Amino acid sequence: MTLTDAIENYVAWRQAQGAKFTTVRNLLRQFIRHAGGDTECDAVTRAQVLSFLAGRGPVTRHRENKAYALSGFWRYAISRGYAASSPLPQDEPRSPLRAQPHIYTHAQLQRLLDPRSIQSALRGARQLNPATFRILLLLLYGAGLRFSEATGLTVEDVDVSKAILTIRDTKFHKSRLVPLGPRLALALANHMSAPLGNRILYDNAAFLLANRDGTRHASSTVQAAFDRLRCVADVHGKPGGRKVPRLHDLRHSFAVHRLTAWYRQGADVQRLLPLLSTYLGHSDLEGTKVYLTMTPGLLRQATQRFARYAGGGADVRS
Repeated sequence: MTLTDAIENYVAWRQAQGAKFTTVRNLLRQFIRHAGGDTECDAVTRAQVLSFLAGRGPVTRHRENKAYALSGFWRYAISRGYAASSPLPQDEPRSPLRAQPHIYTHAQLQRLLDPRSIQSALRGARQLNPATFRILLLLLYGAGLRFSEATGLTVEDVDVSKAILTIRDTKFHKSRLVPLGPRLALALANHMSAPLGNRILYDNAAFLLANRDGTRHASSTVQAAFDRLRCVADVHGKPGGRKVPRLHDLRHSFAVHRLTAWYRQGADVQRLLPLLSTYLGHSDLEGTKVYLTMTPGLLRQATQRFARYAGGGADVRS
């Protein structure tokens, strides 16, 4: 079987399982152009693979992504009999570990969500509305949404009376319901009932969080505004973590803070973890593990829990 046919079969198989598979598909199609689509799958050489992986300078995350895409494809090809063995090198170097996500403290979150800070950061912005921008940040942290999920919400996706969001066609082509806490639900209800001069809501199909002209928020525009807001709010990274905290770290912070709160409440964390995974839109706990950074507060709560268990119920104070 040709390389083109084998790769397209693999992509179709993965997408049939529910994965969007866009990034890996694009990388594999790059490899088709590099190695030649009419090449027999079992005739691809290690030299062709190495030249595709090679880059200038140190090993990068992009090279690692290419190696990951090819290794998955060759496992599939071998299992289907399209190839007898993998041409990938056994000693493929790994890029440096990613910096730990920044877990925002509650004090930092208060400064980031302060309407005065947001107003200052967005002064002169032509598209972003301060009130709408604040609701976006609240949804990213308070509901743990991905940026694309929050900016893709339409008016009809919000059930104010039941305090539930409908997240449609997410990362794994699935939809889910996301219940909101009372304070976040109230903030969202107030936003939707505010005078039209403060937000854009044309009809049920309109974006909930829109630019002043009703169009969807662009990632680059929002990120630039968030960078300005971090400076205004005096929020910076910590040694050993990310030098520049990201917008996506709000989702990480939601997961860590939720887990820490469960420990403090004495809840059965192991039983609740699958619920957190579902809430975040993950298909299993493997995806959720990435979000559970061991902060000092979380470590302290977990240590106290273990000490009570090991001591037959005795508590430990930090």
